[in-house]
Amino acid sequence: MEFKQYPSYKKSGVEWLGNVPEHWQIVRTKDIFNHRKEEALEDDEIVTAFRDGQVTLRKNRRTDGFTNSIKEHGYQHINNGDLVIHEMDAFAGAIGVSDSSGKSTPVYTVCYAKNENINHHFYSHFFRTMAKTGFINSLAKGIRVRSTEFRWNESRNVYLVEPPKSDQQKIVAFLDTETTRIDNLISKQEKLIELLEEQRKSIISHAVTKGLNPNAPMKDSGVEWLGDVPEHWDVAVVKRAFIVKLGKMLQPDQKDETDVIKKYLKASNLTWDGVKDIDNEMWFSKNDLKKLKLEIGDLLVAEGGDVGKSCIFDSNEEFYYQNSVNRVRGQKNNANKFLYYWLFTLKYSGYIDILCNKSTIAHFTAEKLNETILLLPDSVEQNEIIAYLERENGKINQLILKQQSLIEKLKEYRASIISHAVTGKIDVREFGA
Repeated sequence: MEFKQYPSYKKSGVEWLGNVPEHWQIVRTKDIFNHRKEEALEDDEIVTAFRDGQVTLRKNRRTDGFTNSIKEHGYQHINNGDLVIHEMDAFAGAIGVSDSSGKSTPVYTVCYAKNENINHHFYSHFFRTMAKTGFINSLAKGIRVRSTEFRWNESRNVYLVEPPKSDQQKIVAFLDTETTRIDNLISKQEKLIELLEEQRKSIISHAVTKGLNPNAPMKDSGVEWLGDVPEHWDVAVVKRAFIVKLGKMLQPDQKDETDVIKKYLKASNLTWDGVKDIDNEMWFSKNDLKKLKLEIGDLLVAEGGDVGKSCIFDSNEEFYYQNSVNRVRGQKNNANKFLYYWLFTLKYSGYIDILCNKSTIAHFTAEKLNETILLLPDSVEQNEIIAYLERENGKINQLILKQQSLIEKLKEYRASIISHAVTGKIDVREFGA
């Protein structure tokens, strides 16, 4: 879609804005907005400003992950339609028009227009554009070192554009249409990724429970949820074919002069694709170093946290592991990667969560892992299944990467079209005419 520019432009005098349409005014926030600070009403529910620009009752999105104040000291009232700025999160885009009346913490700036010529939704887009360009972050850091707070004292003096009311309305209508269209495209790509992930789970599950030969004779596994399995496979438990060893309890202090500090893994470092964000260190004894050093190809299984999450260790760096992780090594040519795929199936079938009673604080102990049911083909067939799944996973990963790339491009286009519209770089007044 191509857009024309406005007939004429002028210098805004604001570096990040550049030139603006000739008929637009440059004003400060305080010139067009009032700052409201009213006590919360007794029956007010909590309003939250999210980074995607939605400002709504917290219960409309989620309630977990928040810290609630016991006394709610300083909580303030918000009216439906107020322009709300999350002072500590504005730099990340937590700015928008509230769709509900309620209350918020004192770290929110609540604004309303001084006159009817001001469209709150236009300025919601404008402030979020300032955030996305990094302007809000740079401004806050200039005022308070290493701070990202964007309080009324700063926002009131920020220079804004003031287009005519008709221009603001046209821009908002245009952005409502365009962002909805783009969001729908993004949603379709995200749905496709979900379908690909479901396909991945199905392919892995079928391979490790039924094998690759559709004509193989089958037998009753004796396990209701597994049903029939290849006749020549063993129905065993993990300890029959693998050695499981739990990691070391956290040791923050040196106990012996021979103890040394080493990097270690914990459950939160594990992803299905490998290990990440490893910056943990603690003390290890000489004996610990012998027993707990990780090797390339080790299977790591989360004992705590997201129990059962697993990965194959593939780093050349020296790492050890804490007691929130089980290390698994195959015996008698049994392949760690086969067990990885088996655990993947058990995890996404819900079996592991049930086994670990995830309604409480869950632990996938070494004892539980050792006694976990395992379908066991011979080593040759294990490797055939692994090779097949690696190929299929590679295909799915490529498709997912393609969709993720498209999503990122759509998000970039969305941000760009908003920025260009609210700063006057494109003229959308004839849109939809």
